[in-house]
Amino acid sequence: MTRQELIALCLTFPAAYEDYPFDDVIDAGAWTVMRHRSNRKGFAHIYERGGKLCINLKCDPFEADLLRSAFRDVKVEGDIAI
Repeated sequence: MTRQELIALCLTFPAAYEDYPFDDVIDAGAWTVMRHRSNRKGFAHIYERGGKLCINLKCDPFEADLLRSAFRDVKVEGDIAI
């Protein structure tokens, strides 16, 4: 899946929009934050690290453990699941 495909998927959620709060120039290296329009809270961060596309999703801690056990590409880096 590409960055644009991830963004497009996130935009299918009601009242979702994309934001770039960390970068002055929006390019392939920019961090994309997907937010809820009603409260501006982010639910996904899309970025690249070491040449790999990453997405950090907000979810319940129990669900995160379940996803990590089910999918080998769901990982924890520090205290952040990637």
